[in-house]
Amino acid sequence: MDKLAMLGGTRAVPKSHKILPWPAVTEEDHQAVQRVMTGGRFTSASAGESEITGLEQEWAQQVGTRHCVAVNNGTAALSLALAALEMEPGSEVIVPALSFIASAVAPLHVMAVPVFADIDPLTYNMDPASVEAAITPRTRAIVVVHLHGLPADMDEINAIAARHDLAVVEDAAQAHGALYRGRNVGSIGTINSFSLNVSKNLATCGEGGLINTDDDVLHARALMGRQFGELIPTRGERSYVAHTLGWNHKPGAIQAAFTRSQLTRFDLDNKNRDANVRALLARLAPLVGLIIPTVPEDRTHAWHILRFRVDPAAFGLPEQYAGPLRGALMRALRAEGVPASPYQLMPLPGQKVFQERLGFGGYPWALPGARTPSYTVEDFPHTLRVIEDSFTIQKAHLHPDAGDLLARYADAFEKVFQHRDALAQHARNAPYKTPWQRADEIAAVEWDTAGL
Repeated sequence: MDKLAMLGGTRAVPKSHKILPWPAVTEEDHQAVQRVMTGGRFTSASAGESEITGLEQEWAQQVGTRHCVAVNNGTAALSLALAALEMEPGSEVIVPALSFIASAVAPLHVMAVPVFADIDPLTYNMDPASVEAAITPRTRAIVVVHLHGLPADMDEINAIAARHDLAVVEDAAQAHGALYRGRNVGSIGTINSFSLNVSKNLATCGEGGLINTDDDVLHARALMGRQFGELIPTRGERSYVAHTLGWNHKPGAIQAAFTRSQLTRFDLDNKNRDANVRALLARLAPLVGLIIPTVPEDRTHAWHILRFRVDPAAFGLPEQYAGPLRGALMRALRAEGVPASPYQLMPLPGQKVFQERLGFGGYPWALPGARTPSYTVEDFPHTLRVIEDSFTIQKAHLHPDAGDLLARYADAFEKVFQHRDALAQHARNAPYKTPWQRADEIAAVEWDTAGL
């Protein structure tokens, strides 16, 4: 049995096996950017600009919607999607307790109150039963996050929304190209959003976002909201007339051109990534005590992030050692060269912005008639448990040529799981704090350092 690297043994993943850069930048990508530099039309306000409109048309066709609006980042896409619904301030929007914080602060941007739903412990997406339990007379929308690239239970959630006359907004920031019962995510909700952040499966050279919908009115509202409330003509002079409240969320033509070039390889990259990840998971599935990602038969996974859970019972440990065991496994894997890391250190309702109502001077919660929901993290036991007993692999697997590296990662997992007794002992004896306790300590230090 090879000695663990964290105890002085040789790494399973040699340092020469580096993570391939993502996004993969080709000569075609360079040419696309140069095309914009030469043409001199850099934003959606430029007369005759074609890269942004071209991306919108191509992504609408890719997803299967009538409309697409490109914006400057994924959070703006989600905020504008909610703004297009024209909810009354103080309305409630249901969001999952496990996601990136943008999913939960976007409602605040339109003066809506986020209300959290717990997750399904197998898919990590919002549990439809928890969604329905969170509905009140003030609920107006549900933000459905397809976390890590796996589509949520859209039919069930849409049925709940229909019964209560609610809009459904898909947050597909991590799920480009994923299918739910034969339909592309981003085409199933009322109005939906994507991110083009440099880390995403479909990336740009920086930041970007996309809004998809079949609704003509919502499309027009999102389009006006993107640029000061104006309707920019495809030809002729700009009027500078604001028809509604708007922001400045214009995308850049360079970013649009880069993504258009990436989009030409998108389907092939997805296919290769899927094959690479499935090969990795096939080797990890037999490891007793490791719970690999679950993919229901009626959907596909975009594999933006890989999340693994641990079963302490398989290591002869009581349930309360799930967190320490996860910590021990992460430490061992990182020493072997696997970039195991957490994803979100606390349920979203535990974030300071919600705990202390740090919106717009206490609003929207302080609005007349608005409700202040409970943001007690213990109300979301599945989210707490998943954060406590799981770790992730991020970005390392995104490159379509990452198969050889993932095979080395599989070697490392197999090696680490040969040392089950040592890991169990480490879990029993090592000092331990939950991820949310560590997050509180980190936040306190950062807050103090900033002088706030």
